[in-house]
Amino acid sequence: MAEWIDALEAAALPVGERRVILSPYGDPIALFHLADGFFAIEDRCSHDGGELASGTCEGDQVICPRHAARFCLRDGRALSAPAYEDICSYPVRVVDGQVQIDIDV
Repeated sequence: MAEWIDALEAAALPVGERRVILSPYGDPIALFHLADGFFAIEDRCSHDGGELASGTCEGDQVICPRHAARFCLRDGRALSAPAYEDICSYPVRVVDGQVQIDIDV
């Protein structure tokens, strides 16, 4: 069953920006606003556990700031070494101007 949490007002996160949201369980979630919508992934590189939110974005990919592993923002797939394991991707929706993330995945 879905567990939608309010992340932030959609207007508070311009296209091209990102923000780290803490789930009610304390897990960091990196929320990205791309030209075609909002995308959320766990803010943890599967290679060494470092955060991803401060990494460079290229299209729909984020590049880990520590060792340059790439992850797809749309589905959490690991796209390059040294990361081989995918990370969690969270469904996102906008309801009445509020960005919501389904943390029940």
